[in-house]
Amino acid sequence: DKVEGIERYRISSIEPNLISDDVIDLVKNSNKFMPHFHIPMQSGSDVVLGKMKRRYQTKLYRNKIEKIVSEVNDVCIGADVIVGFPGETQEEFNKTLNFIKDLPLSYLHVFTYSERANTEAATMKGVVDKNVRHQRSKMLRILSAKKKRAFYEKNIGTTRTVLFEHDNKDGYIQGFTENYVKVKVDYDPGLRNQSIKVKLNDFAEDGTIHGQILN
Repeated sequence: DKVEGIERYRISSIEPNLISDDVIDLVKNSNKFMPHFHIPMQSGSDVVLGKMKRRYQTKLYRNKIEKIVSEVNDVCIGADVIVGFPGETQEEFNKTLNFIKDLPLSYLHVFTYSERANTEAATMKGVVDKNVRHQRSKMLRILSAKKKRAFYEKNIGTTRTVLFEHDNKDGYIQGFTENYVKVKVDYDPGLRNQSIKVKLNDFAEDGTIHGQILN
């Protein structure tokens, strides 16, 4: 946090059982650690989490998410989820679906389980049909899109600092706010790698937000 010359850090893929109050306080009070966490969930079923040998269960996960949201203003929280793990019955999948619906998450990274040789999971009973895996993955991706849109909507009308990237995409340059909202403005090569105050106006067709640079 004290290193000179670096403006932004993001905490990516930190297990929920490793998120201490000190980590949350650091992000809350830092100007360099962005209000953005990516926290693997993998399943909203304690039965499936046990089969995966995760070191946490849903109660701990929920408590961590709710604490972060209550402590860190405008925070963005993403999660990894695996569907179709052996033993994931329809009931256990429904638990995951409802668990996610009930959490203040901003987006999901959804992965469909696939067998890998020489792993314990490949020998487990309760193999989920591949078509069922596909359908479950699709359901969670739709839910993720809804979560992301709702999160973006909360940010429309606010002023954020956007760190712009390099590419010219159809006449626009894109970047991310502190809390990981993707914003685009009319292309200007002078904006590359610059942190600029931008007002977030409305949705663009590609799912980003149209921004207005403030003087």
